[in-house]
Amino acid sequence: MPGPLASSVFCRHQGTGAVSDRRRRGDHPAPAALPPWHDAGTRCTDPYTVAILSLTTQVCATQARRRGEAVESSVPGRSTSRPVGRTVGDVGERAVLAELIGAVDESAARGAGASDITVVGTGDDAAVFAASGDTAISTDTIVEGRHFRLDLSSPREIGARAVVQSVADVAAMGARITGVVVSIAVPGSTDVAVVTEINRGIAGAARDLGAVVLGGDLVAASQIVITVTALGAMDGRAPVLLGGARPGDTLAVSGPLGASAAGLAILLSGRPGPRETFPAFVSAFRVPGPDLAQGVVAARAGARAMTDISDGLIEELITLADKSGVSVAVDSGSVPRPAGLAEAAAALGVDATDWVLAGGEDHQLLAAFAQPGQVPDGWTVIGEVHPPGHGVVVDGVSAGAVRGWQSFGPGAQE
Repeated sequence: MPGPLASSVFCRHQGTGAVSDRRRRGDHPAPAALPPWHDAGTRCTDPYTVAILSLTTQVCATQARRRGEAVESSVPGRSTSRPVGRTVGDVGERAVLAELIGAVDESAARGAGASDITVVGTGDDAAVFAASGDTAISTDTIVEGRHFRLDLSSPREIGARAVVQSVADVAAMGARITGVVVSIAVPGSTDVAVVTEINRGIAGAARDLGAVVLGGDLVAASQIVITVTALGAMDGRAPVLLGGARPGDTLAVSGPLGASAAGLAILLSGRPGPRETFPAFVSAFRVPGPDLAQGVVAARAGARAMTDISDGLIEELITLADKSGVSVAVDSGSVPRPAGLAEAAAALGVDATDWVLAGGEDHQLLAAFAQPGQVPDGWTVIGEVHPPGHGVVVDGVSAGAVRGWQSFGPGAQE
């Protein structure tokens, strides 16, 4: 048995599923050392800490020591003399798993209706969940140094981001999000506080999205790797596939694009001015915040094809066109942009349109509708679908040379 966190999932009702593996941006050199977390001062007072009883002293004391403060125990009966900054190897798998499970259960208890599908949750050989019909499922993995860096995001943000990007794939099928299963792989030298913060981010993001953490696994590896499998209920609807677009359809997106790419560019610039002036973009990179409930909204409205924008708008349009056997034409000026994007681009001396068309990781939804009147409120029409033969055309020009994130092949980011 790999560990008490359920490493497999059993569904009471077998239905159809949709599995995808998305490509991610973030191939950056590994940081020389783990820096102080940018919001570390808020963690010791977070009510969530109560659920991490045997690690509370360690987490808070580690943060306090990093800030040069005196260390005092905030947990009754806990000794202030216990070591701080202990690693996963020091504590051992069982002790760490016990704390992670406690945190997950506490988070689920705070969610409104999020645990409705759970029959058997964390702590056994497998989780069991109740499903009323067809279930969509998607798995996504992020790897330290390729998809995230601990000097650009806090561990909690990294955990939350892993959930959002996996859940987005299920939302793109038109499914209602119900649960996630998580695997965390870390080196034995990893500070326990890092693992617990990743877990907090995972549990908190799942709760906010209306899902429950059904279980998972904790293993040793040479670097931090997080895999999230997301589940969603179709609720009697047919899944919305990538290949359903037809000539004459209207293309629309669920929200603004370019914020995540702008945030990454700001962080990599190393310039404090843009980072202080445009904090919303930095936050959008660290934890994207799309309204993923729009997947169900679009499906109910009659979307014929849909995907989440993880690898950049152009890349997703190419995939949708290929799968549907059509061409698509888009007006870049119609694509919604967050307020301040042009100013952020000017501050860095780049073209904001590059962020909008090829940036990726906003995880907004792109969909094709048979009629303009079917486009839901809050969505923005950006183009239309044409017969095959022209691929993807942006502003009248072929977009074949403008690509988003690719993990492998000639255009891969290595």
